[in-house]
Amino acid sequence: MHMRTTLNLDEALYREAVEATGVEEKTRLIHMGLKALIQGAAYKRVAQLFGKIPEAKLPRRRRIR
Repeated sequence: MHMRTTLNLDEALYREAVEATGVEEKTRLIHMGLKALIQGAAYKRVAQLFGKIPEAKLPRRRRIR
C-alpha cells in the first residue's frame, strides 16, 4: 500500500542527506529516514529493558576464527 502526500522539506537538510547517503531520489531518501527513525526507537526500547528482566541470560558469543 502506498500513500501520496506533499511535504515541505528543508532544502539544506535535504541536500545534507543526499550528500551523506548519495541517494537523490526523494521517496527512497524519506523511506530510509523513516526506517532509521523506527530502528532508533526500537533500540531505545530495548535499552530501557536493560536490567529489568533478572532471569534473562546473555546470548552466547560467536568466536572469530
